[in-house]
Amino acid sequence: MSDQFKTIFLKAKLNFAILASILIIAILGKFTNPELTNSIFVTADQLVSELYLVFVAITLGAFIPNFRLVAFGSIAAFIGAAILIHLGIFTYLTIEYLFAVLIVVLGFASIANLYRHYREYGL
Repeated sequence: MSDQFKTIFLKAKLNFAILASILIIAILGKFTNPELTNSIFVTADQLVSELYLVFVAITLGAFIPNFRLVAFGSIAAFIGAAILIHLGIFTYLTIEYLFAVLIVVLGFASIANLYRHYREYGL
Protein backbone atom coordinates (compact mmCIF):
# COMPACT_ATOMS: atom_id res chain seq x y z
CA MET A 1 0.00 0.00 0.00
CA SER A 2 2.84 2.35 0.80
CA ASP A 3 4.37 1.88 -2.64
CA GLN A 4 1.08 2.82 -4.30
CA PHE A 5 0.80 6.05 -2.33
CA LYS A 6 4.43 6.82 -3.08
CA THR A 7 3.81 6.29 -6.79
CA ILE A 8 0.71 8.48 -6.72
CA PHE A 9 2.62 11.19 -4.88
CA LEU A 10 5.45 11.09 -7.39
CA LYS A 11 3.03 11.27 -10.33
CA ALA A 12 0.98 14.06 -8.76
CA LYS A 13 3.71 16.35 -7.43
CA LEU A 14 2.39 19.27 -9.49
CA ASN A 15 -1.10 18.75 -8.08
CA PHE A 16 0.16 18.92 -4.52
CA ALA A 17 2.35 21.91 -5.37
CA ILE A 18 -0.62 23.84 -6.77
CA LEU A 19 -2.85 23.02 -3.81
CA ALA A 20 -0.06 23.92 -1.37
CA SER A 21 0.59 27.20 -3.17
CA ILE A 22 -3.10 28.14 -2.90
CA LEU A 23 -2.90 27.46 0.82
CA ILE A 24 0.34 29.46 1.17
CA ILE A 25 -1.18 32.38 -0.74
CA ALA A 26 -4.14 32.35 1.63
CA ILE A 27 -1.94 32.26 4.73
CA LEU A 28 0.53 34.90 3.55
CA GLY A 29 -2.29 37.08 2.28
CA LYS A 30 -3.94 37.06 5.71
CA PHE A 31 -0.76 38.53 7.20
CA THR A 32 0.15 41.02 4.47
CA ASN A 33 -3.16 42.28 3.08
CA PRO A 34 -6.17 40.65 4.75
CA GLU A 35 -8.80 42.81 3.03
CA LEU A 36 -7.59 41.94 -0.46
CA THR A 37 -7.17 38.27 0.44
CA ASN A 38 -10.66 38.12 1.89
CA SER A 39 -12.18 39.75 -1.19
CA ILE A 40 -10.34 37.36 -3.54
CA PHE A 41 -11.36 34.24 -1.61
CA VAL A 42 -14.96 35.45 -1.18
CA THR A 43 -15.08 35.94 -4.95
CA ALA A 44 -13.58 32.48 -5.45
CA ASP A 45 -16.22 31.06 -3.11
CA GLN A 46 -18.95 32.72 -5.15
CA LEU A 47 -17.41 31.42 -8.38
CA VAL A 48 -17.76 27.85 -7.16
CA SER A 49 -21.52 28.25 -7.62
CA GLU A 50 -20.85 28.97 -11.31
CA LEU A 51 -21.10 25.33 -12.32
CA TYR A 52 -19.84 25.79 -15.86
CA LEU A 53 -16.50 27.04 -14.51
CA VAL A 54 -16.24 24.10 -12.11
CA PHE A 55 -17.20 21.60 -14.85
CA VAL A 56 -14.59 23.04 -17.21
CA ALA A 57 -11.92 22.88 -14.50
CA ILE A 58 -12.79 19.29 -13.57
CA THR A 59 -12.84 18.28 -17.23
CA LEU A 60 -9.43 19.84 -17.78
CA GLY A 61 -7.97 18.07 -14.76
CA ALA A 62 -9.56 14.71 -15.40
CA PHE A 63 -9.22 14.28 -19.15
CA ILE A 64 -6.03 16.03 -20.24
CA PRO A 65 -3.25 13.54 -19.59
CA ASN A 66 -0.44 16.10 -19.39
CA PHE A 67 -1.47 18.20 -16.39
CA ARG A 68 1.43 20.58 -16.93
CA LEU A 69 -0.40 21.88 -20.00
CA VAL A 70 -3.45 22.64 -17.87
CA ALA A 71 -1.49 24.31 -15.08
CA PHE A 72 0.86 26.39 -17.18
CA GLY A 73 -1.85 27.15 -19.75
CA SER A 74 -4.12 28.49 -17.03
CA ILE A 75 -1.32 30.61 -15.63
CA ALA A 76 -0.43 31.86 -19.12
CA ALA A 77 -4.08 32.77 -19.77
CA PHE A 78 -4.13 34.62 -16.44
CA ILE A 79 -0.98 36.56 -17.33
CA GLY A 80 -2.31 37.37 -20.81
CA ALA A 81 -5.64 38.58 -19.46
CA ALA A 82 -3.87 40.58 -16.72
CA ILE A 83 -1.80 42.35 -19.37
CA LEU A 84 -4.96 43.11 -21.34
CA ILE A 85 -6.60 44.48 -18.18
CA HIS A 86 -3.57 46.66 -17.55
CA LEU A 87 -3.68 47.94 -21.14
CA GLY A 88 -7.34 48.85 -20.70
CA ILE A 89 -8.75 46.35 -23.21
CA PHE A 90 -10.70 44.37 -20.61
CA THR A 91 -12.31 47.23 -18.74
CA TYR A 92 -15.00 45.09 -17.11
CA LEU A 93 -12.56 42.71 -15.36
CA THR A 94 -10.30 43.22 -12.38
CA ILE A 95 -7.09 41.44 -11.52
CA GLU A 96 -8.67 40.27 -8.25
CA TYR A 97 -11.59 38.64 -10.06
CA LEU A 98 -9.24 37.03 -12.56
CA PHE A 99 -7.05 35.71 -9.74
CA ALA A 100 -10.13 34.22 -8.07
CA VAL A 101 -10.98 32.46 -11.34
CA LEU A 102 -7.42 31.13 -11.52
CA ILE A 103 -7.65 29.79 -7.96
CA VAL A 104 -10.93 28.01 -8.71
CA VAL A 105 -9.76 26.53 -12.00
CA LEU A 106 -6.39 25.34 -10.72
CA GLY A 107 -7.86 24.04 -7.47
CA PHE A 108 -10.60 21.96 -9.07
CA ALA A 109 -8.38 20.80 -11.94
CA SER A 110 -5.71 19.69 -9.45
CA ILE A 111 -8.21 17.74 -7.37
CA ALA A 112 -9.71 16.10 -10.46
CA ASN A 113 -6.28 15.15 -11.76
CA LEU A 114 -5.29 13.81 -8.35
CA TYR A 115 -8.45 11.69 -8.32
CA ARG A 116 -7.58 10.40 -11.80
CA HIS A 117 -4.19 9.24 -10.49
CA TYR A 118 -5.94 7.67 -7.49
CA ARG A 119 -8.35 5.74 -9.74
CA GLU A 120 -5.49 4.43 -11.93
CA TYR A 121 -4.24 2.36 -9.00
CA GLY A 122 -7.66 1.20 -7.84
CA LEU A 123 -7.24 2.36 -4.28
